[in-house]
Amino acid sequence: MLKTHIRPSRDLRNNYADIVKTLQDHDHVIITNNGVGETVLINMDVFAEFEEFLHHRFIYDELQKSKNNASSPDVKLIDSDDVFSRIEQRLKGRGL
Repeated sequence: MLKTHIRPSRDLRNNYADIVKTLQDHDHVIITNNGVGETVLINMDVFAEFEEFLHHRFIYDELQKSKNNASSPDVKLIDSDDVFSRIEQRLKGRGL
């Protein structure tokens, strides 16, 4: 489990090395300004995992939307050959 560390913003300037060490341990640091949380610092590995999670979540949500839309009687589905044909026609129309 990650530990939360709270540090004032002046520590970014005065104790940066200590903050970096904390991040290397995969903990996260909340930076405060006048006692109010303002920023969260996380390790780059944790950030990469978070980005990957968000990307997968976005794909999942979009697939769910597509699945729901495909089940509607008002939606006409076309096959992939038709899609690529339409794209090629548009590109040719633009001189590409």
